[in-house]
Amino acid sequence: MGKKKKITIGLISVLVLLVVVVTTAYIYAIQGEKLDDSDFSWITTVPIAHRGLDNGDVPENSMEAFKKAIESGYAIELDVQLTKDKEVIVFHDSNLLRMTGDSRDVKDVEYDEIKSLKLENTEETIPTLKEVLELVDNQVPILIELKDEKEATDLAAKTYEVVENYEGRYLVQSFNPFTLEWFKNNASEVIRCQLSSDFTDDPNNTLEWYEVFVLKNLLLNFKSKPHVIAYDLNSVDNLSVGLLKAKYPILSWTLANEEHMHMGYKKTDNIIFDNILP
Repeated sequence: MGKKKKITIGLISVLVLLVVVVTTAYIYAIQGEKLDDSDFSWITTVPIAHRGLDNGDVPENSMEAFKKAIESGYAIELDVQLTKDKEVIVFHDSNLLRMTGDSRDVKDVEYDEIKSLKLENTEETIPTLKEVLELVDNQVPILIELKDEKEATDLAAKTYEVVENYEGRYLVQSFNPFTLEWFKNNASEVIRCQLSSDFTDDPNNTLEWYEVFVLKNLLLNFKSKPHVIAYDLNSVDNLSVGLLKAKYPILSWTLANEEHMHMGYKKTDNIIFDNILP
């Protein structure tokens, strides 16, 4: 065999080995943790009302929106974050302005002040997670999204203090894999759901390009070990999502019209909907 042929074969062998190593590492990185044989069918069979069932007539993430979801038999998706004095409240935005007219950030205001604020000029106020759990009382499932893009530990720990003795159906979800990792390491019995998207439609996205690459491709699943994936419907045709669909429940968010609804049920196992009824 000539020298050139040997070099060519050697280069091809190295490339093949490199492809095998990279592919193996990729498959390992995106793996989650399969649910056991207990009945978790609610994750894929009960449509999920985004921030409660509001449809524009009651405020999002309000007790009234949650009551309406319960009455209709829908699962509830809600958001939690911490006040200045570490109370776990149900509220989406980091700032209070859009929903209450108060321009301060949630993290800078103590709960005694926050509980007096009205949501969208109604009589509805910002509830605590504890109050919502008492209302729901396992009548419907709950998906608890932890809004903690930067600090994972405090909110995760405080949320677990609230849900630890709740006997209803629920899971925790976050865009932050390190939040789910906290639950994996400290409360492994809690179902974990990894939220993600390609982040192109998020006007508030401050992630670096490499962070987007890692998160949209679910490359930190090996740390968070999610049981469920919830992915933006607009970018759900993602290689990692496709590879995981056979093993893990896939949810799509947030569906707001009939076309989205049809696409969501076609491409994923369950939907998180808003402003439209399934």
